[in-house]
Amino acid sequence: MAVERIIFIRPGETDWNKLERWQGWVAVPLNEHGRQQSEALARFMRSIGMTALYTSDLKRALQTAEILARFSAFELIPDERLRERNIGLWQGLTLDEMRKWYADEYAAMLKDADTYRIPGGESREDVRVRMKAAFADVLAQAKGETVGILTHTTALKVLMEDLFPGYNPLAVNLGNTSVTTMRRSGDSWKLVAVDDCLHLEGLRTSAVTELEAKQHDPRDR
Repeated sequence: MAVERIIFIRPGETDWNKLERWQGWVAVPLNEHGRQQSEALARFMRSIGMTALYTSDLKRALQTAEILARFSAFELIPDERLRERNIGLWQGLTLDEMRKWYADEYAAMLKDADTYRIPGGESREDVRVRMKAAFADVLAQAKGETVGILTHTTALKVLMEDLFPGYNPLAVNLGNTSVTTMRRSGDSWKLVAVDDCLHLEGLRTSAVTELEAKQHDPRDR
């Protein structure tokens, strides 16, 4: 049975989200609010009929996935290719600290947003390559019409850029535990919902601006 619907999920909140510190591959756990967000999402997803959840193996993602799995019967499949962008020496820093302490490197990134590789980390193109490979494997291997992919902000946005020409990652925010859904339409995909957070029912959520955004509004974190 071919996959007809993909549900993309962002992990719940961590303390570093609140502090506006970029996490990358650091093993930051969910905080209490993030666990509450994940439980609210789990209750919402019980009736969706998801047969499998492919998840990043980073701690915050796995903890979110494990909460979801307590409420529904689906196969949980970790995949390191679904990780967030590795931002190397910038992990743990705020955007202001990156700009101040790595001014030349940050300016170089803005000039070459797609292929600039952060010192000790990845470029957006590096992330795109592994996300495309992971997505292709999900489509080839998954059983059932509806599957989930639990991944991170930049990882999801670079995949969306590839799937949907004209998609602008800087114009879209993705809140903690947000749901982005797409459905098969012939040989392509159609976006059905982006950054859906209705399941939170009033619980606060926050989004992460892209590193390449030239202006940063703290309210976006």
